[in-house]
Amino acid sequence: MDQPNAQSLVEVTRDELPIHCPTPNSSLWDSHPRVYIPLEDSPEATCSYCGTVYRLVKDKAAS
Repeated sequence: MDQPNAQSLVEVTRDELPIHCPTPNSSLWDSHPRVYIPLEDSPEATCSYCGTVYRLVKDKAAS
């Protein structure tokens, strides 16, 4: 079973803004209260609950 918020870095493109943590595709989307991540003024921000780093990118890297 996946751990909630197991991903420690989330790349986000402008078309996905606004983004919140936890994201809808998290294994346990309700693992902490929803908080919106402020990426409008800074290219990187951290969730104050779980420490996940959100980074604004031009294009997502191919997996």
